Amino acid sequence: MQIKEALTQAVQILAQHSSTPETDALYLLMALTKKNGAWLFLHADEQLNLTEEFFQLVRQRAQGIPIAYLTHVRGFWTVDLIVNEHVLIPRPETERLVELTLEFLSATAPCKVADLGTGSGAIALSLAHERPHWHIDAVDDSFAALKIARDNAQKLQLTSVHFYEGLWCEALPEKNYDALISNPPYLQADDPHLLQGDLRFEPRHALVAGITGLEAYELISKQAKNYLKPRGLLLLEHGYDQREALINILTVAGYHNIRTYDDYAGIPRNIIASAK
Repeated sequence: MQIKEALTQAVQILAQHSSTPETDALYLLMALTKKNGAWLFLHADEQLNLTEEFFQLVRQRAQGIPIAYLTHVRGFWTVDLIVNEHVLIPRPETERLVELTLEFLSATAPCKVADLGTGSGAIALSLAHERPHWHIDAVDDSFAALKIARDNAQKLQLTSVHFYEGLWCEALPEKNYDALISNPPYLQADDPHLLQGDLRFEPRHALVAGITGLEAYELISKQAKNYLKPRGLLLLEHGYDQREALINILTVAGYHNIRTYDDYAGIPRNIIASAK
């Protein structure tokens, strides 16, 4: 079968299951053949030697399995990350958290920061790529997730990030951080979005905080005070409807100078608070 014929058939299959069948088919073929889109189009009349493998991926995508889990790669900030079913798929809106961290911390001083719940390492490794002179610790309570994060650090040749297994701040090896950063789970256990799209296949523990969706924030806010320098920063991503509740949690926990930020789509998404 020619490359163009394989793509045409794949699009026809995926059209019933995906809103972006052309893109999905192309990404799957690029990942399988290790060729870019331009090469595939220039060689569209050539025979595809991996037809069976390609349509196996197409059938999996038709079942709803996320593209990132089939191609095992996801672009985030300025890096390409290895991902699999053990880690949350990094979202573009989380890049705002990286941007805010770079904005509020010194670009020249050797800052000490930690990424709580690192998953694939997206936040920690993006920061390390931009600020190689920073000391960055990354923690996660999932051994499988930490393996992926370590693999990403090795792949990207980023040696300033150190990984620790454990729950939030309890896993940190020291104190007096300039900033603690986290995109924790913040969905409620009965959130209907868990039955839709990519979320159906992502690790539940990385999505669901508990009954209220605020449980992780409550624990992190209590712990972080003991690990931040005076006036150190706690930077968090949150759900679109959690801003006021999170402001209250941080205020009660004793933080001050609380600032809120929208994501690139104008949706309430981030909050920064200072330790006393």
